[in-house]
Amino acid sequence: MSAVLQMGWIGFKVNMNLFFPGSGAAKPPSAYAFRWMAIYELDPVDRIAVAAVGEPGQRRFFLLATGSGRTLTLGCEKSQLQALILRLHQMLEAQQIEGPEGAADESPTGQVSGEPEWQIGEMGLGYHEARQMFVLVASQGAVGESTEAPPDDDSPSVRFWLRHDQVIAFSKQAESVLSAGRPLCPRCGLPMDPAGHPCPVMNGARPIF
Repeated sequence: MSAVLQMGWIGFKVNMNLFFPGSGAAKPPSAYAFRWMAIYELDPVDRIAVAAVGEPGQRRFFLLATGSGRTLTLGCEKSQLQALILRLHQMLEAQQIEGPEGAADESPTGQVSGEPEWQIGEMGLGYHEARQMFVLVASQGAVGESTEAPPDDDSPSVRFWLRHDQVIAFSKQAESVLSAGRPLCPRCGLPMDPAGHPCPVMNGARPIF
């Protein structure tokens, strides 16, 4: 794997050499077939955003992106987005990249039309020092399987190449979408449903997970 690429994985760890061939190679085509996995490139990404559909507590989440003449809508879990945002902040700090004070969120508002092309099973995040760009990798998960399970042999993956300003704007927009869900109870910290909240602190009950 290229020494100029720093990689940290969110979810199940796979062979990263499948995603990132050695340095010095020419710019790759839009799709690969590395052994068993097709990898598509959005290089560079023109627009990327998170969208949520449904009522708080029952929302479905999506990753939306356009680039290289293609538009993608991928399904994802809230927990995946939360882990991604945390990792983005860590990598921005590691690269000593800061957004301007009080900068407005310039990323697009996510609008979903139709069903996603597929559900994300795992995500990875890297930084390419030579190009000074972030690389987000999303791989398909099998229908009905855990998001932490490895992908099937024929599962496609997408690499999203992002500039620093796109990463900052995307993280702010994603945080805004996630925070628009159910408010948290100030006593127990659990989400409160509009129909009522059986707070375990108040009634002595413990939530069942």
